[in-house]
Formats: sequence, C-alpha cells, structure tokens
Amino acid sequence: MKLFYKSRGKGNVMIILHGLFGSSDNWQSIAKKFSEINQVISVDQRNHGRSFHHQKFDYDVMVEDLEHLYQSLNLAEAVLIGHSMGGKTAMKFALKNPALVSKLIVVDIAPKYYPIHHDEIIDALCNLKIKKTERREELDRSLAKSIPNPVVRQFLLKNVERDAKNNLKWRINLPVIRKNLDKIGEEIKGKEPYNRPALFIAGALSNYVKTEDEGQIKNLFPKATITYFKKAGHWIHADAPEDFIELVASYIK
Repeated sequence: MKLFYKSRGKGNVMIILHGLFGSSDNWQSIAKKFSEINQVISVDQRNHGRSFHHQKFDYDVMVEDLEHLYQSLNLAEAVLIGHSMGGKTAMKFALKNPALVSKLIVVDIAPKYYPIHHDEIIDALCNLKIKKTERREELDRSLAKSIPNPVVRQFLLKNVERDAKNNLKWRINLPVIRKNLDKIGEEIKGKEPYNRPALFIAGALSNYVKTEDEGQIKNLFPKATITYFKKAGHWIHADAPEDFIELVASYIK
C-alpha cells in the first residue's frame, strides 16, 4: 500500500508530514513557496487525506510507510519536516534511518509522552450524522456545540468530501484513529541519538513544547536548535507563515 503524495519543484528533496486530522492540503501554500528552489513532497499519512485506510495505526507503521515512499522514489536522503503527529513520525524515522534524513525539522511537538487530549474532538466528529447531512454548513453548526472555535472547526471539516453519489463522507478513518488515539501520544525513543542537524520550532502560545522538554530533545537530537515563535500557537505554519518560511529556508541553506 502506497501513500498519497504531491510533488512540486526540483532540487534538493524536502518531505512534509502533517499532523493528526490534517493532510497535505494544509501545507499547500508552504509547499508551493519551498518548491521554488526544492523538490517538495507533501504526504498524506495513512488513515488521512487521500491515503489508504488500515487497522494498524501507530508510529512504527507510519515509519514503515515513509520507508516505502523513499524506496519507491529512490531517495538517497531528504530534509524531513513534521508537524505534531507528523513530527513524531519524522523523529522516529530519523532515529531509525539517520542516513536518509539530511536535516530534521520538527514543528511544535517534543518526543515526550502526551496524555490523550483529542478525545473530545473525536467524540464530536463521530457524533455528527454525516450520512444524513446534505451541506457542510449543517455539519459546522452541529459541531459548534462541542467545538466553539470556528478556525478549529474549519480545519476539521476539511476532512469532509463527497462520494460518487454526491453524499458527504469522511476522508479520515475516524474509527481507527479513535481506537488508537493513545498510541499517537506515545514517547519517541531511539537506540542511538540522531547526530545530524535538527531544528525544533515551538509555538510560545502552545502547550506542546515547554522549556523543560529541551533536555529530552537534546538527549535524542544533540545537534538540535530549539526556536520559539512568540505569537504562534500549535499551528505555527498557519499563525506565522512568513516567519516560518524564512526560518526554515535559512536553516536548510
């Protein structure tokens, strides 16, 4: 089974991995900008976007998916960017396959264990009567009862599409994600540290990465640089896109 991906541009290869409930579509504007001087491969991870659905859903299998993508594209190495869940996939991949990752960029996530905190979102999505709904606006109104933030609702509802009969359906594999939600919070470990350059970008308005996490980051990624964006939350690339692009572009040069 192969991952769905979009490839843009030419040059050094950069692979982008989205977070939980996301897809490659969330990174279109960023990918387009980076593709001016790089080949950018934006990936849909399993059970997300246009990629396949499968009962297995943890970081081991997501790393294997990425290994298969490297093999199918005959990639010797690439800059690897991962946000949130994608950041943990990227970390685990780099620790296992350091020669394949020239530089690692992790966006607003640490290798530590995170307790389940998306269960309310999953419950709200699963409770939507999507098969009996005709318009996205109806889903948005129903979802507003549980998720008052319109930006979060808009992000989540990007996972809704129409089937061949023009009925609304989910792109994401909600039942499997719900069943394996605890695995998404698992701590990332490695037998040996990743001794190549690594950049960790954290949102100061987010609770995902704190200063006390820096020791654990440095233990696994001793050459890591950790940068905090003062006015950004968890979705740094959306909150501060220009600053994000400038920092990453400078780093990969």
